[in-house]
Amino acid sequence: MNKIKSSVLILIMFLTLLPGQTPHKHKHDRVIRFPDVPGYKTLTCDLHMHTVFSDGVVWPIIRVDEAMRDGLDVIAITEHLEYQPHKEDIPNPDRNRSHVVASNRAEGHDLIILNGSEITRQMPPGHSNAVFVKDANKLLHEDAMDVFREAKRQDAFVFWNHPNWLSQTPNGIVPLSDMHKDLIKKKLLHGIEVVNDTTYSDEAVQIALDYDLTMLGTSDIHGLVDWQYRVPQGGHRPVTLVFAKEKSAEAVKKALTKRRTVVWFNNLLIGRETEMMPLLEASIKTDAASYRGNSDVAEVILKNYSDSKFILSNRGEFNFQAKGDLVTVPPHSTVTLLVKTLKRLSSFELKFEVMNALTAPRTHPTITFFVALP
Repeated sequence: MNKIKSSVLILIMFLTLLPGQTPHKHKHDRVIRFPDVPGYKTLTCDLHMHTVFSDGVVWPIIRVDEAMRDGLDVIAITEHLEYQPHKEDIPNPDRNRSHVVASNRAEGHDLIILNGSEITRQMPPGHSNAVFVKDANKLLHEDAMDVFREAKRQDAFVFWNHPNWLSQTPNGIVPLSDMHKDLIKKKLLHGIEVVNDTTYSDEAVQIALDYDLTMLGTSDIHGLVDWQYRVPQGGHRPVTLVFAKEKSAEAVKKALTKRRTVVWFNNLLIGRETEMMPLLEASIKTDAASYRGNSDVAEVILKNYSDSKFILSNRGEFNFQAKGDLVTVPPHSTVTLLVKTLKRLSSFELKFEVMNALTAPRTHPTITFFVALP
């Protein structure tokens, strides 16, 4: 729940009103890129963020401009329903207003902006986001369960926010209560943030696996993305990679419902094996292979097609001539491996544990490359 001093608010609001303010190119390519996987488009999404219409410090158009700079496909501006700290300066009787302002800014662009709200309650149930809502005003109810029921009537997708937030769970352990289990059983809660802002929760990953919830990673940004995640220095906001049939709100919703997601956070990929493996196999491939001169050492080129810096630990039967067992493949780059096969082979396998990926708590997936030689 990141906050920036309120003194920034006036400056930021002034800047957002200057004419001609459009996304600009930074000194490095900040657009987040991951390859499509077989049968699906890989869409980059951030479904939790705030503006001055709740407790953020920027106008909604800043959220849109940031998203376009980052090359995002889908965002949701999810203002707090019950918490309105700026209401003396920015009265907000219409809880849909932030979405309207953002949508007007994005007109003519292909950025999808979902209408959403944050249900802001004490634990349990804590905070939750409802996205794909039709009218956020109808979510204003005294009883928390009534809010979830109204979200279901609007056919919204609802996920549990920052379940390990220290302000509501001081030991950092996700407090899965009977109320949460009831919400899941009644299909009123569909997903859980395994990453929020700068935090990761292995308990949330396990709950997602145990209760068939969708894994999400979000920025929950209140200030500026560039400042919070040091984007000009090469950092990135947490995002959810959603594997959808097409780029449309309907396809995104179906993909979320089917749990087709992988989270990217601080160069760590988190997701179910069924979604993780196609992404890994599309992201890193063998580009070429041949034996070096008259030797029995094979030269194999690995190519990375993604923004992730892959950290691979050798789990195969062969050692390398010029590297140890830990291999790093930078984003959108190649690495050459000199594989000591001891004799010339027409083909062989390379097997690696992907150390910057998780398919369960403390569980790294293994990727195998089949190398064919001339």
